[in-house]
Amino acid sequence: MCGIAGWIDWERDLRQQHEMLERMVCTLEPRGPDAGGTWLSQHAALAHRRLIVIDPAGGKQPMHYAVHGHKYVITYNGEIYNFRELRSELETLGHTFKTHSDTEVILHAYDEWGTDFLDRLNGIFAIALWDEPKRTLLLARDPLGVKPLFYAQRGSALLFGSELKALLANPLVKPEVDSEGLNELFGLVNTPGQTVFRDVKQLRAGYAMLHSPEQTRIWQFWKLQSAPHTDDVDTTVERLRSLLQDTVKRQLIADVPVVSLLSGGLDSSGITGLAQRFFKQEGKTLHSYSIDFVESAQHFHGSLIRPSLDTPFIQQMVDYLGTEHHNIVVDNEALLENALVPMYAHDRPGMGQMSTSLYLLFKAIKSQATVALSGESADEVFGGYPWFHHEEAIKADTFPWMALRGRQANLGQISLFSPALEARLKLSEYRKQRYEEALAEVPRLPGEDAENARMREIFYLNLTHFLPLLLDRKDRMSMAAGVEVRVPFCDKRIVEYVWNIPWKMKTIDGQEKGILRRALADVLPEEVRKRKKSAYPSTFHPGYVQGIQQRLSQVLDNPEAPLLSLVNVPLVRRLVEMPAENFQSDMGPAFLEYLLQTNAWLDSYHVTIV
Repeated sequence: MCGIAGWIDWERDLRQQHEMLERMVCTLEPRGPDAGGTWLSQHAALAHRRLIVIDPAGGKQPMHYAVHGHKYVITYNGEIYNFRELRSELETLGHTFKTHSDTEVILHAYDEWGTDFLDRLNGIFAIALWDEPKRTLLLARDPLGVKPLFYAQRGSALLFGSELKALLANPLVKPEVDSEGLNELFGLVNTPGQTVFRDVKQLRAGYAMLHSPEQTRIWQFWKLQSAPHTDDVDTTVERLRSLLQDTVKRQLIADVPVVSLLSGGLDSSGITGLAQRFFKQEGKTLHSYSIDFVESAQHFHGSLIRPSLDTPFIQQMVDYLGTEHHNIVVDNEALLENALVPMYAHDRPGMGQMSTSLYLLFKAIKSQATVALSGESADEVFGGYPWFHHEEAIKADTFPWMALRGRQANLGQISLFSPALEARLKLSEYRKQRYEEALAEVPRLPGEDAENARMREIFYLNLTHFLPLLLDRKDRMSMAAGVEVRVPFCDKRIVEYVWNIPWKMKTIDGQEKGILRRALADVLPEEVRKRKKSAYPSTFHPGYVQGIQQRLSQVLDNPEAPLLSLVNVPLVRRLVEMPAENFQSDMGPAFLEYLLQTNAWLDSYHVTIV
């Protein structure tokens, strides 16, 4: 995978901005530690950092293509899994290729089909393609938003990058946060297209932008289509099995080692099982990786979202499949030492130890491999989370995960924020507005019964608002370690097909993701196939909680700490003085981690609240 950055400007001569362009793209070096490149013309400056995965010799970027007096230049982050089929089709149309890379295929596809080529892509991508004769920049992002792409317009300038830090490296973009940004920061809404910084946007998943001197046009090139599902159960299972097999096979293509993440849950186990089958056909053994914590069994607390430990199920899978397994065990010291890595990777407060441990996992993987397969997104696509199955969440007039989160947090009506911030935020109104906006986008199916219509809404909310949180976390933590993660369940063909499967068929056999369990029956042992959903692991070790409490206590004792003006200090102080053993879920520690990251972010990014 890679990192991209660029600058389009109709008034400046960007040929004089090489140093600034380098400053922007150098912030992305962890995403692309293997190589870098820049390309500048009068009105366009494109930059690239490369993580070599396919065609080491021929895949250098920015890549140029000149034909019939036209010159196109691309900087691109991602993988196109059907590039070989597209290349063959383009060759029949008269195109010739100089490399074996998917990047060159994109250039030729644009030349042949214009922006319609986006409909033909199967992959994960953030594309920036400059059409020199037309003086037009195309930006595009994959259907599920696996790869990030941010942009900001400042006068005559359009700046873009894979991460916010690339934009912030340019003095045209200042780290300013307004009321909307504060609501995004503390409302946990994750509005598509929004960021916490003022007038800095993220191109939405499945959207494209054309930017020229005359206009900037943004449109949705991919969207879910609601239609009756006409396949019976057996046909549906076979279709899913076929799609999963084809998807995993495509995503194993690489010129570097590929491994698989394995938690012992249905999703990662299914992907690992399919991958191992293909490895065996080639006489190879798949390496699998899992994450665990020191003394995890001793301190584990079962909960609604995390009912069981992963370890026994991981071992069953390893024994069943015969993978070469690596269990990465992290201790409190490593978690605390890297506690701010998620913040710097996201350029905003992140998900605490759940992100930190993921970073440490990818850091360990990097010593042996560059690409990892993940089971991410199956719960959003097939309906695996508790809030798909609890009446309270289903009927809640808000984002369903918030209904359960509020109950778990058990903070009642106590305000977490300072009076000044509380008055400014208006979180309830903000969440309600964003919730209603999201519901208005849902692709309806005329005549659908009430249950399926409501479940369709919940699926849409998860795909557009919850899934991006996890995809962002997986992208930033893997790329911070120089590892590419591929997510087979985000294949648009799978998402499109499952979208219209009725709820009762999705939950066949009386269990969440029942239809997926049937589709994976031939690659999993029965106990793993029937295992109840358990979320990504979290440490409950009191030593870690105490470490976070101590660090946050130091922040509270510092009168210059920027956090103090934002929070209810007496409440936060009670939390940092609470016995660590009293935290029976990860909600309390997660809140403390978020505040710790927020303070460091405000300070190190020199954030101005306007």
